Amino acid sequence: MTTGPHIPFQTQSRYPDPSIEVLDPRFLKLRLFSSSVEQLASGLRWAEGPVWFGDGRYLLLSDIPNNRIMRWDDASGHVSEFRAPSHNANGLARDHLGRLLTCEHQTRRVTRTEYNGSVTVLADHFDGKRLNSPNDIVCQRTGAVWFTDPPFGIGGDWEGDAAPAELPHAVYRIDPHSGVLQQVLTDLQGPNGLAFSPDESLLYVVESRAQPHRQVWAYRVGKDGALSDKRLVIDAQGPGALDGIAVDATGHIWCGWGSDGSLGADAAALDGVRVFTPDGTAIGHIHLPERCANLCFGGAKYNRLFMASSHSLYALYTNTRGATD
Repeated sequence: MTTGPHIPFQTQSRYPDPSIEVLDPRFLKLRLFSSSVEQLASGLRWAEGPVWFGDGRYLLLSDIPNNRIMRWDDASGHVSEFRAPSHNANGLARDHLGRLLTCEHQTRRVTRTEYNGSVTVLADHFDGKRLNSPNDIVCQRTGAVWFTDPPFGIGGDWEGDAAPAELPHAVYRIDPHSGVLQQVLTDLQGPNGLAFSPDESLLYVVESRAQPHRQVWAYRVGKDGALSDKRLVIDAQGPGALDGIAVDATGHIWCGWGSDGSLGADAAALDGVRVFTPDGTAIGHIHLPERCANLCFGGAKYNRLFMASSHSLYALYTNTRGATD
């Protein structure tokens, strides 16, 4: 089942995989010597928002312009439509009880899929105004749901429906007890990917329209979602485009990476995943033939990195695990 280009891909025959570049010796402990990048699926138009369902041994990911959520089955390798139409779904996550959380561009809302398949709207307005286009989403162990809300999905008719923005670019939190929507950040341009440190004491947020280069900020997470101690962790220091991010159990930050589209940028050299230490030092790069928009850890031991990359889904076994399973 395809409604987009199928990208040819040949798994490397040599170990270690030469597409896994070591930028700093510290990356060696995260790299498996006998593991190669694999292409699991292709034929999408803009792959985003992967989330792993270990209880069903499958992965969901969004194909935003094609208005569908896709399902890749670990047992069979089969790819099928999970939900269509998806309301131009983007970011996906699971809540603390295992239910699917979805950021929908077209309806400008965040939803939760219940165990019986029905859909509950968690947020679609703030202060009487419509949200822009919820983009990425995470859930704390407490049950608090956090999401970013840039206007990317309403900027045209490709990933949603063109419409004027009613609210600033923002990051929101849904209180796990009251369900009240809190606007926690409004000072970032294009807030995009977000993730927690392993102990959830820090929240990382990608500022995907920062100038002159894209950045990742860290915030100390306090009681009831209060954020403080804003600190710059990663600066792309060039045309690298940060998008979705994931954190492993040792605190390393795995970043979807590609070109920001600036003239002269070498997209082929930038496409893939760049890995940083918790202090923001780049230590590794997984080169892919496509720009990686978002990623997550999954698999039976939670040590497999799934990379949603433009037209395709790629995977790589690593020598680390995701921060949460």
